[in-house]
Amino acid sequence: MEGARNVFVLLAFAALFTVPVWGIAVIVKLVSVVLPGRPPDWGVRLLRWGAGMAAAAAVVLLVLALGSVQASDHESRSGTDSSPAPACRNAAPHLVEGLVGHRASYLPPAFDCVRDDGTTYPSSGSYAWLNGLVVTWATASVLLAAGARYATGRQTARQVEVPEPDGSSR
Repeated sequence: MEGARNVFVLLAFAALFTVPVWGIAVIVKLVSVVLPGRPPDWGVRLLRWGAGMAAAAAVVLLVLALGSVQASDHESRSGTDSSPAPACRNAAPHLVEGLVGHRASYLPPAFDCVRDDGTTYPSSGSYAWLNGLVVTWATASVLLAAGARYATGRQTARQVEVPEPDGSSR
């Protein structure tokens, strides 16, 4: 059962290895756009590819955030030095004094520290950054996909010849 609970941590390690591959793929694609010999519909292909890569970036960042939450949650439940949660101990001393627990959230990813008066504070500011980047990349993916669809529609409309009333084409 313990292994099943740490699935996001394992996926996060795999995601860490995909980040350099993603970066190299982006660089190679950008270089290929600059070089001659592009296919005629390279703009639409680039938009589609960009949408896919933006979606991949959003998924990788989400997996990294989920893995971080799960690792912090696991660390706070394991061992003799697990309470208060190790992720919550780096805050200001006046916050740590009243620390009674933690709250892990997977959607959106967050690991909040709970004080004795019921207030909470984030264990790390990185969750806000990761969540913002996930939303940004997902939005970019949707916009690029919509742009590719629009460009494909325009290309199709340009290729269709509309006959004139006198029988000639434009």
